[in-house]
Amino acid sequence: MKIFKKVSPFFYLLLFYIGLNIIIRAILLFHPITQASFAGIDLFYIFILGFLSDIFVFILISSFLWLYLIFISNSKYYKPYGYLIFGLLILLLLHVSLGNTILNEYGSVLPKIATAFLSIKTILFGLLLFLPKYRNQIRFWLFSFVIFFYVVLILQNSISEYFFWNEFGVRYNFIAVNYLVYTNEVIGNIMESYPVIPLFSALFALAGLVTYFIVKRSKNYIENIPSFGQKMKISAVYLLLVGFSLLAIPALSAKENSQNMFANELQSNGLFKFYTAFMKSELDYFKFYKTVPNQEAFTQLKQQITAISGTTTLREIKNEAVENHKNVVLITIESYSAEFMRMYGNEKNNTPFLDSLATKSLVFTNLYAVGNRTVRGLEAVTLCFPPTPGESVVKREDNKNKFSTGSVFKQKGYVVKFMYGGDSFFDNMGDFFTGNGYEIVDKKAFKPNEITFSNIWGVCDEDMYIKAIKEMNKEATTNKPFFNHIMTVSNHRPFTYPNGKIDIPADAKSRDGGVKYTDYAMKKFFDLAKKQPWFANTVFVILADHCASSAGKTELPADKYRIPAMIYSPGFVEPKKYTNLMSQMDVMPTLFGLLNFDYQSKFFGQDVLKPDYKPRALIATYQDLGLIKDNILTIISPKQTVKQFQLTLKPNQKVAPDFQIFFDQIPLTKQRTDLVNETISYYQTASDMLKKKNYQKIN
Repeated sequence: MKIFKKVSPFFYLLLFYIGLNIIIRAILLFHPITQASFAGIDLFYIFILGFLSDIFVFILISSFLWLYLIFISNSKYYKPYGYLIFGLLILLLLHVSLGNTILNEYGSVLPKIATAFLSIKTILFGLLLFLPKYRNQIRFWLFSFVIFFYVVLILQNSISEYFFWNEFGVRYNFIAVNYLVYTNEVIGNIMESYPVIPLFSALFALAGLVTYFIVKRSKNYIENIPSFGQKMKISAVYLLLVGFSLLAIPALSAKENSQNMFANELQSNGLFKFYTAFMKSELDYFKFYKTVPNQEAFTQLKQQITAISGTTTLREIKNEAVENHKNVVLITIESYSAEFMRMYGNEKNNTPFLDSLATKSLVFTNLYAVGNRTVRGLEAVTLCFPPTPGESVVKREDNKNKFSTGSVFKQKGYVVKFMYGGDSFFDNMGDFFTGNGYEIVDKKAFKPNEITFSNIWGVCDEDMYIKAIKEMNKEATTNKPFFNHIMTVSNHRPFTYPNGKIDIPADAKSRDGGVKYTDYAMKKFFDLAKKQPWFANTVFVILADHCASSAGKTELPADKYRIPAMIYSPGFVEPKKYTNLMSQMDVMPTLFGLLNFDYQSKFFGQDVLKPDYKPRALIATYQDLGLIKDNILTIISPKQTVKQFQLTLKPNQKVAPDFQIFFDQIPLTKQRTDLVNETISYYQTASDMLKKKNYQKIN
């Protein structure tokens, strides 16, 4: 009984969590959307194995409660320890709120969050230190708040699971993860779709009632605080349970193997499903999106990519002229919208160098990024592949040995590298590129004297470009052609860069400054490159990874996907404008065409300069998948939803016709089924090839 009192906060919260999960399982079992019959073994798995899963998941999610409880003590307020701790908290608070920490460098709201947290922590510690007469009362209310917080989260999760099931008929998946990415849109949708105020009023009232009963039965923990030895024993047992839970949860998850998919979903624990969805970063196209028979999808795709056959995109690419093994430098610019450049109507003159370079290049005036994250842009130019539901292939487990631009270059005898001023561990870039045969040059490869400026994202673009020049000079001595893919970092929040380079102060931390410095650094790169012996034999491909912003009035605002792109090679690539609609994934196949490469291709991207190319562009978020064609945007979404919009140009008299960006998106009154089928064909076949591992490199 004495031991029970020491763990009573855990026990009563566990009872509440388990009981609520049993109720939720029963509700979901009889929900109208659960259209299935269940055998006895299914019910056993749902309620018994589900019960065990819930226990082990609770053990893990109670870790914060454990940390809070073991640090409750009176001894830390005794002299001199209490004053030392309080002084350290004040110093830390001052450092974070007034100093220039790594949080300030990142920008956004992180410094404010850290300051708020440390302020609360310091104030509470001060109250407990300087008001010993009220210490028990303060501790009681703090304890009550922690229990209330846990109860609210448990209730909120149960309500969320119900509404998620009500909409999708499954536990949490990558759509739920996606909701965390698009918080503003999701909150807006919830506010419009549900009676939020009554719902949350009831939730907090119920949480208050439950908290009252739990605190009443477990407050003995703070009235008779366990000794240090008792806390160590509790911690030892708890950590053993955590270790066992880490083994048991995946083992129980492996038992979700019924032919009845509803049974598997009901058996599972929603929080663990959320975790696995976050880690796997995938969303099953065939489960959530409108489909057609697979052969029909590939037949439809063949109308767009005429050389393919069967259920694959494999085909022979042949050119009449002799192959030209020029060096290639691909620069993907961080967060660079088309509207930043003068040729697209910008009047700030922040991109004088790129505007000038465009007049000497093959410019793709009507090109759309496939997504709104860096990993989507990297996927598009590396794999030349549509954006499948969920996260980019770059961040998935199955991301290695894919058919890629790097593999094509390697077949042609090129040295292949990915260069990035930050840590390539970020966004799984290092794992992806090394797993696809690229050598990596990132911040770890820089010597201290090679770094003149860096921020949270890495070294400034100037430093990266100087390092790239050094690498290319070494590569040029090997008598092998090189392909170097450079990813920039400076045009990213917090928009910090070396002072004295441009006329916008670095401490302004403005988007305009980031754009202008990016342009400045690129000019410095080309000034240096032109002095190198390999420059005349090199082709430069320059494009953005994605736009600066993706928010708009519709699921896929077309103007938020329009990016600049150009190919520059004096004396080799003729300066001109290519005005047909095209996708980011078409850029590298078009380059291969300019180089007259003969190769076997699996790319969904196409050489847009070939006569059989049919203009179209693919744009997507994590779950909304779009196709632009014939001035119509078709969007397919989970729950087999289809929407179509007429894109009507909003003319800007100050901008040339080829560089108009903005459109009104007006819902179609009559569906274009041919475009719906074409949209499905791209995304279904891409998902099928990934699922069946048919997009691996060709040996």
